[in-house]
Amino acid sequence: MSTTVTLAAPRAGETAAVARPLRRRKREWQGWFFTWPFAVVFVFAFMAPLLYALWLSLFQNRLVGGNSFVGLGNYEAAFRDPAFWDGFGRVFGFLLVQVPLMLLLALVAALAIDSARLYATGLFRVVIFLPYAVPAVVAVLMWGFLYSDNFGLTAGINDWLGSDVLRPFAPSWVTVSIGNIVTWEYVGYNMVIFYSALRTIPAELYEAAELDGASSSQVIKAIKLPAARGAIVIATIFSIIGSFQLFNEPNVLKPLANNVISSHFTPNMYAYNLSFAGQQYNYSATVAIIMGVITAAIAYVVQIRGTRKEDR
Repeated sequence: MSTTVTLAAPRAGETAAVARPLRRRKREWQGWFFTWPFAVVFVFAFMAPLLYALWLSLFQNRLVGGNSFVGLGNYEAAFRDPAFWDGFGRVFGFLLVQVPLMLLLALVAALAIDSARLYATGLFRVVIFLPYAVPAVVAVLMWGFLYSDNFGLTAGINDWLGSDVLRPFAPSWVTVSIGNIVTWEYVGYNMVIFYSALRTIPAELYEAAELDGASSSQVIKAIKLPAARGAIVIATIFSIIGSFQLFNEPNVLKPLANNVISSHFTPNMYAYNLSFAGQQYNYSATVAIIMGVITAAIAYVVQIRGTRKEDR
């Protein structure tokens, strides 16, 4: 006597349920296929240097024993280093004064151009943006010649007045002089960001405000500033990062103000001179890591606060 076993054919729903995970896995691999070029560049151009700097910061090159593992010893030394904190305090004070002033000037310029009350707004926009198009080193050298006590505009004015009234490279004024250069360079860049945000405002909002009899100041307060808030947050974050990365301006001006601009004038200059002049690569990497963490933390706080204000 034989027994015949009949296998039931899978239902259509069960077949679809089995096929769905397969299709999902296939889509996931297709996504990775399109993103792998970016992932490779990200790993080798960002993650690898960062991990290498972190690895360097855990070692110290000693006369006896060579390159030795010290753990967090370099970080402890950095937090007790007066040269590092002197440069950090300088760029932090620079940030608190220069960034708000620069962004305010850029916002005023963007609002003025967007108001359609200026003649030749295209020319006005190009003139403000033009300093950003000048190569950074060329711009700093140009201002350095203007600031010089021996030649240039400052020296000419002092000779004409018969006294040293203008002293841009004096210890109490050199940071202000550098702030003037940075503001001159980046007002136009931030103005374009703000102006682009203002141009996205729908015309219907202006028409409604006009019907309600809103004044120009009320339109700016109720329509334009809220619309530009996201751009203001982005520009603030970029400016904060740029302030903590301050290097080009003081480094180029150092030969003209050698007794005023020290090798640790900013943390970036300190890390650069530690590495290339002092051959202290491990400690230089430590300073760079600390500044990167501080910059990222402050930028993150600004972003979170800006995002919360936008959601309200």
